[in-house]
Amino acid sequence: MQQKANEETQVRGRPVRRGDIFKIVGLAAFVGIVSLVSWLVWPYIHMMFEPGGIDQVIDSVRNAGPMGFLILLALQFLQIVVAFIPGEATQMAAGMLYGPWIGGLVILLGSILSSAFVFMVVHRLGAPFVKDMVSEKWMEKFESFERSGKLELIVFVLFLIPGMPKDIFTYLVPLTDMRMRTFLLLSNIGRIPGILVSTYAASGLVDGNVWQSIVILAVLAVVAVVCVIFREQLMGVVEKMGKKR
Repeated sequence: MQQKANEETQVRGRPVRRGDIFKIVGLAAFVGIVSLVSWLVWPYIHMMFEPGGIDQVIDSVRNAGPMGFLILLALQFLQIVVAFIPGEATQMAAGMLYGPWIGGLVILLGSILSSAFVFMVVHRLGAPFVKDMVSEKWMEKFESFERSGKLELIVFVLFLIPGMPKDIFTYLVPLTDMRMRTFLLLSNIGRIPGILVSTYAASGLVDGNVWQSIVILAVLAVVAVVCVIFREQLMGVVEKMGKKR
């Protein structure tokens, strides 16, 4: 494959490597897909920030029938691929729309699909594509994790801890030697506890269990904030875990 990528072809009389053509086409396809999904779900995102917008979105998506599931999948896709929507926002929306179990299942399916999409794109386009979005610090950390020989365990733990930049990790893991199916299994099992807690609490807000949901969300918020504040310390613990023999 590497040999084919380095083969040259002629474009308007100029020699161009086949690998470079593939990267350009792949990047264009990536931008095109993300732009299309963004355009489709933008009315709902915009609606959220209007007075009574959340209720309007819930009614609109529920009344959309099967299309509502696709709308939620699209939102989850954008949350991971573009990462401009907080993960908790889509999880709570899923819980309010479809309850903790069906809503959680839709979010998990969206996470699997979007993670697979990112993995394939990064695996094909390589490190230069990721360097424009991820700091050198994170790339160096994952190189260290890979050298430790415990990358699988580390990835699972990182996706299990609240407050970690999981969307950044989704772009970094494909640069390692980890296989896609292993990454999808470990990362999404790690996401399940957070997804279930968020969707369950959000469902309670709609079903009338308001105080119970407020307590759960408050605890979840405190845990997430603590993990964010002590992120460097937690990363240090994970790195030491990887160095143990």
